[in-house]
Amino acid sequence: MFPAAFDYSAPATLDEALRLLHERGEDAKVLAGGQSLIPLLKLRFATPALVVDIGRIEGLDGIGRDDGTLHIRARTRHADVEKATELRGSLDVLLDAAPQISDPLIRNQGTVGGSLCHADPAGDWGAVMLALGAELEARTATASRRVPVTGLFDGPFATTLRPEELVTDVIIPMPTGLAGGTYLKLERKVGDFATVGVAVHVELSGDGRIGRAGIGLCAVGPTSLKATDAEKALVGQEPSDGIIAEAARLAAAHCQPVADQRGSVEYKRDVVRVFVQRGLHTAIDRARGGAA
Repeated sequence: MFPAAFDYSAPATLDEALRLLHERGEDAKVLAGGQSLIPLLKLRFATPALVVDIGRIEGLDGIGRDDGTLHIRARTRHADVEKATELRGSLDVLLDAAPQISDPLIRNQGTVGGSLCHADPAGDWGAVMLALGAELEARTATASRRVPVTGLFDGPFATTLRPEELVTDVIIPMPTGLAGGTYLKLERKVGDFATVGVAVHVELSGDGRIGRAGIGLCAVGPTSLKATDAEKALVGQEPSDGIIAEAARLAAAHCQPVADQRGSVEYKRDVVRVFVQRGLHTAIDRARGGAA
């Protein structure tokens, strides 16, 4: 199927792109890497009057640190995160997730910001950013605001972003102490959408207790989910098999899977439980300096 007719603009500056979004509102769609939008256009699930291609705007890609935070600019490719090996030992979950996103063609073209804004309930970055407590910087022609990823997803393929807003940055707090994490994904074949995805990030306090815990889930609910009860059960605790098993149980109870060709509700819940338990052991071991 061919896309419906649309106008196309490739602005050279961010201001120009924001002006177009302000003028056209819901009639416009942003094109970053195109790996989500182009299939929607071809299937006519999206029929914008205008496509705004931000691929020529300088300064919208790259990874950097500033004042205790990591900045992943919105047009940064998945493959760029995969190559950011300097993050190993602090933000392991990013490095574990990036190579598991689809296939090399998608990772070389698709963008972190575009994936988050697409809001696929099975999208890997949604779970990862929930675990890390990330925020998005969203800009309009006249203002900017920070959007916590916890408040981003509004349903399947829907966000709380306004039509005139453009996400320019993903902002992640850097750990201040010992930290570890991982991303575990069950898929029917390499490159498939997740049957279950679990992102885990843990920071240890000076006495070895869990100072912070983040657990994000994807493909087991109408949106990516943050397992808040499981996180609360971990914070302040001395890591132990019992505490980890209880957190895994709470995470499994929190998810909302549906039965489909990938598995039953019970099966998916148990995969969440096993993955959270396994992920927490790996994250804690990495935070302590282990080789896992």
